[in-house]
Amino acid sequence: MHIDVFRLNNGQGWDLQLKRFVDPERLVEGRRPVMMIPGYCMNTFILSYHPGGTSMVSHLVDEGFEVWTANLRGQGDSKRRWPGVEDHGFKELALIDLPAVRDKALTESLLSPDAIDLVGCSLGATVIYAYLGHHPEDHQVGSVISIGGPLRWNQSHPLVRLVLSSPTLAGALPIKGTRRMARLALPVAKRFPKLLQLYLNSEIIDMSAADELIKTIDDPSRRLTRQIAHWLKARDLVVDGLNISQALYDVDVPMMCVLANQDGIVPPQAALSVLDHIGSRQTRVVRVGDQRYPHAHADLFISRGAKEAVFEPMAQWLAERYDDASATKSRGKEAMDA
Repeated sequence: MHIDVFRLNNGQGWDLQLKRFVDPERLVEGRRPVMMIPGYCMNTFILSYHPGGTSMVSHLVDEGFEVWTANLRGQGDSKRRWPGVEDHGFKELALIDLPAVRDKALTESLLSPDAIDLVGCSLGATVIYAYLGHHPEDHQVGSVISIGGPLRWNQSHPLVRLVLSSPTLAGALPIKGTRRMARLALPVAKRFPKLLQLYLNSEIIDMSAADELIKTIDDPSRRLTRQIAHWLKARDLVVDGLNISQALYDVDVPMMCVLANQDGIVPPQAALSVLDHIGSRQTRVVRVGDQRYPHAHADLFISRGAKEAVFEPMAQWLAERYDDASATKSRGKEAMDA
């Protein structure tokens, strides 16, 4: 697998980082590139790393896709061009950074594409929704996969509501050292798994790789945290004056929702809410976890069974967009349990 690193000036003082992953011997011509967008307090590291097996990126590359990961401002190795306050919200991420990295991937792709398939990881999916809401037709997006991504807070965990009960307090102080705190928390979670059960099920993750897993954690943006708190109270997300739930009615792109059965960060109803609003004629739902092996938020990316439960359905669904061209003209509501 070849890995190429790109940097992009977003025009607002940030150099964004992108990576292209491709295996020339497996690459299937005629497909669109697949770009992955990480979520809140998250960077792209975990998308190309798995503690005990094949990563999400590696699996898609093995299946013949050109895969991109993009760190937007405040994420991973994206850097400020000059000193300043690292504060940003949905508007900056969705309306500036996302189209910028999309255009860069389309320009640098080995496939000569006219559109891109987007994978939104947690809040990364929300960023995609916000962009599509503002650009219902001229988006150059071939399809969207949401992995535990919320649109409308039809359901939220009481602890999450408590932590974000005051938007003013939630974004009042800068939080630094999040990765260091996670390094201390993960070993404790191995001994007392219920402490982090909202986020992960330590019984189905190789917790011995904690030092690697925490590399995907970033410090939060105060402005974004405040906006999430307001969104949680209002249930509907408003970005730059536009109600995104309402705006998505005019958006018709193939849509897959992947969700965990015991996700305490983004409960199933919140992850599925996009299907009540988006105008997609092709949708699929992949439900991961059962009573015996419950899955939480992070398990969708790093659990021992993630390849079979998440990555394989993703690759299959993306490939079907080319195998059945007539599907774009018909309405189909599909469901899959994993």
